[in-house]
Amino acid sequence: MKEGIHPEYQPATVSCACGHSFETRTTVGDIHVDVCSACHPFFTGQQKIVDTAGRVEKFRRKYGQQAGDQ
Repeated sequence: MKEGIHPEYQPATVSCACGHSFETRTTVGDIHVDVCSACHPFFTGQQKIVDTAGRVEKFRRKYGQQAGDQ
């Protein structure tokens, strides 16, 4: 690697709004985030798939599929 062209990495703490934090290295210092893997519904398994505005039923009506047909 060439000398003098790479940024200096320093230890930093990534802090989430939920209170979870972890250590990493970065060029910008400490980082504050709103959502992390400890509190995001996708990673925690608490994600619920919600059929908003009846999109599934609208699709079935449009293409002639009944609720029991598959």
